[in-house]
Amino acid sequence: MLALPFLGSLGVAALPRGARAAAAWLAGAVALAAAAILLAHAPDVFAGGVGRWALPWLPLPGADFGLRLDGLAFLFALLVLGIGALVVLYAAYYLDPADPAPRFYAFLLAFMGAMLGVVLADNLILLVVFWELTSLASFLLIGYWKDRAEARQGARMALAVTGLGGLALLGGVLLLGQAAGSFKLDVVLAAREAVQASPLYLPALLLILLGAFTKSAQFPFHFWLPHAMAAPTPVSAYLHSATMVKAGVFLLARLYPVLAGSEAWFIAVSATGVLTLLIAAFLAVFQHDLKGLLAYSTISHLGLITLLFGLNTPLAAVAATFHILNHATFKASLFMAAGIIDHECGTRDMRRINGLWKYMPWTSALGIAAAAAMAGVPLLNGFLSKEMFFAESLRVGQHPVLDTLTPLAATLAGAFGVAYSMRFVHDVFFNGEPHNLPRTPHEPPRWMRLPVELLVLICIGVGIVPALAVGPILALAAGAVLGGPLPEYSLAIWHGLNWPLAMSLAATALGVAFYFALQKLYGLHDRAHFHRGGKEIFDWIVAAARSGADRLTRYTGGGLQWMLLLTLLAALGLGVWAFLAFGGGPAPGPGRPATPAEIAVALLGAAAVAATVVLHRRRFLALLPLGLAGLVVSLAFVWFSAPDLALTQLLVEFVTVILMMLALHWLPGESPPEPGIARRLRDGLVAVAAGAGIAAAAYAVMVRPSPSYADFFLRESVPRGGGSNVVNVIIVDFRGFDTLGEIAVLGIAALAIHALLAGFRPAAPAAAPGGRRSEMLRTVAALLLPIATLVAVFLFLRGHNLPGGGFIAGLVFAVAVLVLYVARGWRWTEARLALRYEAWIGLGLLAAGFTGIGSLFVGHPFLTSAFGHPVLPAVGEVPIASAMFFDLGVFMTVVGATLMALSAIGRLGPPVKDDEL
Repeated sequence: MLALPFLGSLGVAALPRGARAAAAWLAGAVALAAAAILLAHAPDVFAGGVGRWALPWLPLPGADFGLRLDGLAFLFALLVLGIGALVVLYAAYYLDPADPAPRFYAFLLAFMGAMLGVVLADNLILLVVFWELTSLASFLLIGYWKDRAEARQGARMALAVTGLGGLALLGGVLLLGQAAGSFKLDVVLAAREAVQASPLYLPALLLILLGAFTKSAQFPFHFWLPHAMAAPTPVSAYLHSATMVKAGVFLLARLYPVLAGSEAWFIAVSATGVLTLLIAAFLAVFQHDLKGLLAYSTISHLGLITLLFGLNTPLAAVAATFHILNHATFKASLFMAAGIIDHECGTRDMRRINGLWKYMPWTSALGIAAAAAMAGVPLLNGFLSKEMFFAESLRVGQHPVLDTLTPLAATLAGAFGVAYSMRFVHDVFFNGEPHNLPRTPHEPPRWMRLPVELLVLICIGVGIVPALAVGPILALAAGAVLGGPLPEYSLAIWHGLNWPLAMSLAATALGVAFYFALQKLYGLHDRAHFHRGGKEIFDWIVAAARSGADRLTRYTGGGLQWMLLLTLLAALGLGVWAFLAFGGGPAPGPGRPATPAEIAVALLGAAAVAATVVLHRRRFLALLPLGLAGLVVSLAFVWFSAPDLALTQLLVEFVTVILMMLALHWLPGESPPEPGIARRLRDGLVAVAAGAGIAAAAYAVMVRPSPSYADFFLRESVPRGGGSNVVNVIIVDFRGFDTLGEIAVLGIAALAIHALLAGFRPAAPAAAPGGRRSEMLRTVAALLLPIATLVAVFLFLRGHNLPGGGFIAGLVFAVAVLVLYVARGWRWTEARLALRYEAWIGLGLLAAGFTGIGSLFVGHPFLTSAFGHPVLPAVGEVPIASAMFFDLGVFMTVVGATLMALSAIGRLGPPVKDDEL
C-alpha cells in the first residue's frame, strides 16, 4: 500500500507530456488499488488488531523500517486514499490541456505516498523522514504553475516554514525516544509516566509542538497556508482536507497518549488552538478571494481541532477526532466547488461572481450544503462535532476564568464561522448579478461534479444517521488516540435543550447579524482585506538574512585569496586553541627510520610543490610540476603496497590535469602579479603556518598508538565480503553507504557544471589552438578506446579479489574517451559515440541503490551483500557477489560524471566547423 503511490509516481512521470488520459487513469488506479489493500485489512483492524510490517533499516533500537496500521492510521489512510482518488478524477477535468498532466499526477502520487508514510510509520525516525517528504512534495505541488511568481513564492514559503518545523520535530523525537528508551511507537506510547517524569519532556514537547504547529498552520505560523492557494485547486482541496495540514493534528493525535495530560500540554496546545481559531475565523470573513476565504477557514478549523486536543479530556479527544473526519469531507467538497466556479467563471473574486444560482443551480446546491456543514447547520456532519466542541468548552475545569472565557471564545468562533459561511453562500450564489466575468458560467462536466456530490452525500449521511455512518470508524480511531477505553458519548442528532444547543443558536444568530452588518454598514466589498501579518514578518526575515549575507560577502569578497586567508586563519586559531585547551603533541609509538627511497620520493614531491609555487604565474607551465606532485603521491602508494590507491591516484591526476588544461584555455596565460612585498610575505607566513600545522597534526596521528580497524577488515574481508581485495570490499560492502553518498555527490557536481556552463560563451581564449590536430594522436586514440574498454572490463571483473574495481575501471574508460575528445574534438566524438552522460549517472545511481534495496526483501539491512561460488558447465566455479552490481553503479556514475564535467568545459566557445576538426 505504501509502495504503490511511489511506484505509480515513477510510472506516471515516464509518460509523455500529452498523455493526459493515461496519466489520470494510472493515478486513479494506483489510489484505488492502495485503498483496496487498506480495506482488505479493515476486518483485522476493526477487530482490535494492529497490523505490522518491518525491515531492518538503521542500526538503532526501535528504528526499523516499520509500518503500523491501527485505528488512527486506518482513518487517516482512508482519507488520504479516498479523497486522493476523488481529487485525481476531479483534476482530470480541471487541468488545462496545456498543463503537463503527467508531471502533476507524479507529484500528487509522491505526496500521497509521503502522507501515507507519516500515518503508517511505526517509529519516530521514519515518521520524520516521511514528514519531510510531505514538505518537499507539497513544494512541488504548490509551485506546479512555475511560470507564476505567486506560485513560486507560495511554494518557497511553505517549504521554509514547514521545513524548519520538521527540523524542530526531528530534535523533539530524538529527545522523546531518549526519554522513552526506544523510537518504536508501541514502546513510546506506553511510556507516558517515564517520559513526563523525564527532564527531557518539556524540551521534547515544545519541539514536537513546533513541528506540528508549523505543518498545521497554527498561529503565528499560519501565514504560509493562504499563499499556498497559488496551487491548482485540486492540490488545495487535497492539502487542506486530508493531507498536508492534517499531518500536524495527526501528530497531536498520535502522540496524545504519551504527551497529553500535563499542564504544559494544556497551556501550549489549547492557547495556540484558541488563538488560531479566533484570528483565522475573523480574517476569513474579510477575504475577497474565494479560495482565500476557504484557506483561512481551514486554519480556523485546524485551530478548533488543536484546542480540543489541548483540553486534556477524553471526550475532547473524541470530538477532535470526529471533527478531523467531518472537516475533511466538507472542506474537500468546498474547494472542489470553488474550483468549478473558478473554472467556469474565470475568476475567484467574490465581488464579481454573484448570482450563480441561476447559472449553476446544481453546483450551487452542492456548495450551499457544504458551506452549511462548515457553519454547523443541523442535519449536516459539521453540526455534530461543533456541538461536541461546545459541550467540551463548558468542561475545562482548569481555572474559573478559563471556565468562563473558553465557552465565550467557542461561541464567538462559531459566530465567525457562520459569518464566513454566509459570505460564501450569499456573495457567490445570490446577491444580484455577476459583474464583468471573463466567461459566462454554466454547469461543469458531469464527472467533474461527481467527487463533490459524493462528499456532500457523506456530509448529509453523517449528519442524519451519524451512529450508522461514522460510529464504528470514529470509535476505532478515537480508541487509538486515547490509548485506552472510550468515554461515554452519543452521536444522536438531538440531545434536548441544553447549553451547547443554546451556544449554537447564539453563534448562528450572531454570525448572520455580523455578516449583514458588515455588508450594510461597513461596506465589505469596498474594503481591502487585511494585508499585514506573518507574511510581512517572513519577508522581513528573508530580506534581513539576504542583507546580512551581502554584508558578509562584501567583507569576505576580496577574491579567492582573501577567502582562503580567512579560512586558514580561522583553522589555525581553532587548532591553537584546541592544542592549548586540551593538550597535544605526539605520543610516539614504535616506529622505524625512513629509508633512502622514501626520503628520495619525499624530496621529489617537495621539489614538485616548490616548482609549482615558483611557476604558478605561468599557468600552463605550472601544471607540469603539479602533475608530478600527484605522481609522487602515486609512487608513495606503490611503495606502501597500495596498488588500488596508486592506480586511482594516477588516473585521477590524469583527468585533473586535462580538466585544468581545458579550463586554463579560457584564462590568460599568466596570472597577474601579487601586489607588494608585504602581502606576499603575509601570505607566505600563513601558508607555512597552515602547512606546518597540518604536518604536525598528521605526524601526531601517525605516531600516536591507537586501535586500528585494519585487522578486522583483513580478517573479515573474505568470510563476510566474499573478496580478497580488502580495499574494494571496504568500498562496496563494509562502507557501501559512504560510497553511495560519494557517487551521488559526484553526479550532482557533474550536473551542476553542465547546468552552469550550458549556453555560456566566454571571450576569446588566451591562445588559439595550435593548428590541426596530430594525425598520430588520432590514430592512437582510435586504437586506445577498444583496448582501454577491454582493460576497464578486466579491471572491473577482477576488482573484488585483485587490484581494480568499478571506480578504477570507470576512470580508465573515461580517460580513453577523453583522449578521443582531444584527438577528434567533442562534436565528432559525441556524434559517433552518442554517450548520454546524464543517463549514465542516473542508471549508475539506480544500480547502486537498487542493489542495496534488494537486501531488504530478504530480511537484511540496506546494502547487505551476498556472495556465492556457483559451478557452471564447461566453466567451473565462478565467484559472484551482489556487490558487483553495486560496483557497476559506481563504474557508470564515474564514467558519466567525469565525461559530463569535462565535455561541458571542452565544448565552450563558438561552434567548430567539421572541416576544422
